[in-house]
Amino acid sequence: MTDALNNELSRRERQIMDVVYRLGEASAADVARGLPDHPAYNAVRVTLGILEKKGFLKHRTDGPRYVYFPTIAREKAKVSALKHVLRTFYQGSPSAAILALLGGETATLSQQDLDEIAAAIAQARTKEA
Repeated sequence: MTDALNNELSRRERQIMDVVYRLGEASAADVARGLPDHPAYNAVRVTLGILEKKGFLKHRTDGPRYVYFPTIAREKAKVSALKHVLRTFYQGSPSAAILALLGGETATLSQQDLDEIAAAIAQARTKEA
């Protein structure tokens, strides 16, 4: 189901999921405020209902409003989104993505970032050995 997060969702649905993940849970009004182009409230409500039917969201009632929350853990969604980016922009190559991050003009990796990357590489090498 996690790959479905990227394969079955429209751009607007992904944007809405991003807002819900960022907030943890959200009403339709919260989502509308969190979207870049502030779509109509009713359009957001309809799309939240579609996401619920697809199994990506559930809701609870809070007085007269529905509050939506994701059904897929954020960590699984992050992995799915990263796989999608790798396939779409880097032909599935993690090293190409990492090199783009390290060598790009806007690369602003701290010493801590570099240390974490080095530790992850060292750990991956010990798993291969």
